[in-house]
Amino acid sequence: MPKRLAFIGTGIMGAPMAGHLLAGGHSLVVHSRTRAKAQDLLSRGAVWADRPADAARQAEVVFICVTDTPDVEAVVLGEHGVLSSARPGTIIVDHSTISPSATRRMAEAAAKRRAAFLDAPVSGGDVGARNATLSIMVGGDARAFEQVKPLLALMGKTITHCGPSGAGQLTKLVNQILVSITNLAVCEALTFAEKNGLDAKRTIEALSAGAAHSWQLANLGPKMAVRDYRPGFMIDLQQKDLRLVMQAAQESKVSLPAASLVHQLFTSAQAAGHGRDGTQALFDVVQRLAASA
Repeated sequence: MPKRLAFIGTGIMGAPMAGHLLAGGHSLVVHSRTRAKAQDLLSRGAVWADRPADAARQAEVVFICVTDTPDVEAVVLGEHGVLSSARPGTIIVDHSTISPSATRRMAEAAAKRRAAFLDAPVSGGDVGARNATLSIMVGGDARAFEQVKPLLALMGKTITHCGPSGAGQLTKLVNQILVSITNLAVCEALTFAEKNGLDAKRTIEALSAGAAHSWQLANLGPKMAVRDYRPGFMIDLQQKDLRLVMQAAQESKVSLPAASLVHQLFTSAQAAGHGRDGTQALFDVVQRLAASA
């Protein structure tokens, strides 16, 4: 049965995700800081709301996909935020990657309004968002998860309830540790290959069916080989996620030496002007280090 949905944040990830919900036959109210980013959705039948509260007023489920913890807090807890107008029984699904501890606080605030708050960060990048093949990691009330699972299935392929509030965000941070360190491994491997006279593309092909295969090698490796740094997922956003990793690691007293190193190297990439480039631009930093050796 069609549901009344709201989607807040229609950027690189949010716009195609919201589009899948609209294509699924549901009514959709959208809000974004820049209305132009929602124009395609509006042309397809979505309705514009000037504020998050207006978007959430009649919605059964409110989806959020914005950049960082303060952005989600403003959308949810602000004067004109979702909770100022959400009705009892509303389910809020946050697809942003943010602080697990802040997530728990917002879930508690939602519960006081008899609403549910699910943290549901995603992995798969802009390609996964466009193709509805995202991995969606969900924390929060299991009953609310079951209610929204058919909606999540319109946007993602792998949908997992990871545990209580904050578990989805923690699982996403595990994901970011893995992808960022593997990205560095690909950068080092291809730098080594090129410095020793190998063709990077042919090397990737030779390794594609072996134990060294990874998503980063298959998808970012070819871009590194031709110095294509156009963003699928920007370094600035990767750095935000790694900052969250470091904060959570400090809170849980976990040492992460490799993640700390890649965080520093991404800082060097930002200093070199690559902040808004794709994460494969880390290759440029490793190449420069090799050139100075």
